[in-house]
Amino acid sequence: MGESLHTVATMPAARRPGCPFDPPAELVEAREHGPISRLPFPDGHQGRLVTGYDLVRSVLADPRFSSRKELMRHHPLIDYGEIEVPPAPPGEFLLMDEPRHGRYRRPLTGKFTVRRMRQLTERVEQVTAEHLDAMEKAGPSADLVTAFARPIPSVIICELLGVPYEDRGSFQDNIDTFLGGEVGDEELIAAYVATQSYLAELVAAKRANPTDDILSDLLDGDLTDEELQGMALLLLSAGFDTTANMLALGTFALLSNPGQLAAWRADPALTEGAVEELLRYLTVAKQFHRVALEDVELDGRTVEAGTTVILSYNTANRDPERFTDPHTLDLRRQEGGHLAFGHGVHQCLGQQLARVELRVALPALLGRFPTLRLAVPAEEVALRPEIADIYGVKSLPVTWDT
Repeated sequence: MGESLHTVATMPAARRPGCPFDPPAELVEAREHGPISRLPFPDGHQGRLVTGYDLVRSVLADPRFSSRKELMRHHPLIDYGEIEVPPAPPGEFLLMDEPRHGRYRRPLTGKFTVRRMRQLTERVEQVTAEHLDAMEKAGPSADLVTAFARPIPSVIICELLGVPYEDRGSFQDNIDTFLGGEVGDEELIAAYVATQSYLAELVAAKRANPTDDILSDLLDGDLTDEELQGMALLLLSAGFDTTANMLALGTFALLSNPGQLAAWRADPALTEGAVEELLRYLTVAKQFHRVALEDVELDGRTVEAGTTVILSYNTANRDPERFTDPHTLDLRRQEGGHLAFGHGVHQCLGQQLARVELRVALPALLGRFPTLRLAVPAEEVALRPEIADIYGVKSLPVTWDT
């Protein structure tokens, strides 16, 4: 272990032209040099990038690595020299450690169980059918993002949290703005403030008139309005943006792999495994951050206390030491255990909801439109920039035979 660490010069690294589903080549190359690399920040901080499956999983399960927002450098292009990063707002527990993390997550764990999410299947089927009916009526072409991928998870998460249907459009647009990675600071802040203002009004409305939804259920505890507002923001954004991008990017990947698409159409029993393989292959939540609370040895090297560690989920899910032929989409793959939903105490709370939505919506789309295909060359599909928190497509023009 005496050799020097490989250094990754730039983050976010760019994907290779014509390879929209593969992790950036620079990150794949870093993993080939070893599961951990050096990542310099503009202020001179020597961060670490973890790209190997076993090491990513290990860090996620290790309480010596913190998720606290105020301790880490979140963006490798920013000079953090004199910046004092504030703690995560109340309720936004993804960027917290125990006991604050548990205070917010525990009341929610019973709301997102496998059984409860499967009970939602019929409603997901109804919402999916409604949007496919509208697509078919307006066809024979559509932007799959706006007609299918965005509205389905949006309707479901809004119903779960008690967001009125008529407010869904503005909520979607604001979430897109501050997670899409394509606007300036002023516009981003405006969208974030507008969302927070709306959620404050929503929580107040639930206090005055509780309804049958998760947000109203949480009123029975000792959570403050500000805490409920933060929890709602986290659940709305996570429950909408990730699944919306999986639906669109997943369809793009299937249309780009006609052999796999034909296999799924021919054998509906593939659905559960196919969804897990798409989650592994695409890994739209590309990376998360941790910071070492003390000196920790990783892969035989010491990571010093205070070091920001970026965990590359997409290269971990393409690690050849964990997955056979990892850069191939194989819907019959038997190897499970992907990290698309993370691992450890912060593993995605809504993973079962996402699975239900993907298992219902993708087969329904493929069944409704047997001749579905891209309406533009694959290289013209507009992709989200790597700087976006969640990877995906901005639009996906499709067409079909009538």
